[in-house]
Amino acid sequence: MTFDLGPALLFCPADRPERFRGALEKADAVILDLEDAVLPAAKAAARGNLIDADLDPDRVIVRVNPPGSEAFVSDLSTLAQTDFRTVMVAKTEDAESLAPFDERFSLVALCETARGIHAADRIAAHPQVVAMMWGAEDLVASLGGTSSRTPAGAYRDVARYARARVLLEAGAHGKRAIDAVHIDIDDVAGLEAEAVDAAASGFAATACIHPGQVAGIRDAYAPDAATLRWAESVLVAAETERGVFRFEGRMIDEPVLRHARSVLGRGR
Repeated sequence: MTFDLGPALLFCPADRPERFRGALEKADAVILDLEDAVLPAAKAAARGNLIDADLDPDRVIVRVNPPGSEAFVSDLSTLAQTDFRTVMVAKTEDAESLAPFDERFSLVALCETARGIHAADRIAAHPQVVAMMWGAEDLVASLGGTSSRTPAGAYRDVARYARARVLLEAGAHGKRAIDAVHIDIDDVAGLEAEAVDAAASGFAATACIHPGQVAGIRDAYAPDAATLRWAESVLVAAETERGVFRFEGRMIDEPVLRHARSVLGRGR
């Protein structure tokens, strides 16, 4: 099982079926949300919309309610009536909670509580987990906090730690990592800066909550022409060099060459 849907993953409430197709057209994949974006009274209708949805299942992720909840049981029953097989598990807190999913399903573990971040290594090791995502707001709420960001807009240290831990544990187990949503829709510069950092750090994608955020995320993950030229040139130069060498004023060794290969991978 692999996870390679593109960098911009757009959440869409499952109780808004009129938005499904448009969301999928605008983003690389759509996350149909049965959890926080849907009020309890609307969840039954949202599940019906999921069953009726005529969308490419290879580009759809379904976010289900947390394991152990009554809503989770109903979500699983709904999934069995669809062709959707990539599931984002809200508030994943331990690997054992993923047992209800049989081998048909590929899982995106959403670690967004203190317990989930603490167990990120064991969750990432689960054989059906293909990607890991973290969430800032639920994490801070689980700690009794009130805000994931400082007044200046930067993430607080606890959120930065959670972000790094999920990325590292995903990478250690050969899984993809997805960066959290930027909830300030009007803060375009902030979104773009975080997406650039996410791409440079090794995240495979960034989730978003508004179609207007898609372009900024795609641009952040796509290397510019100068960076592509450098990556192509340094790899060509390496073919005739032995070990460490100098290229355009930089020391080049194998880790830097791996960076260049990653750049070309994102540019395809």
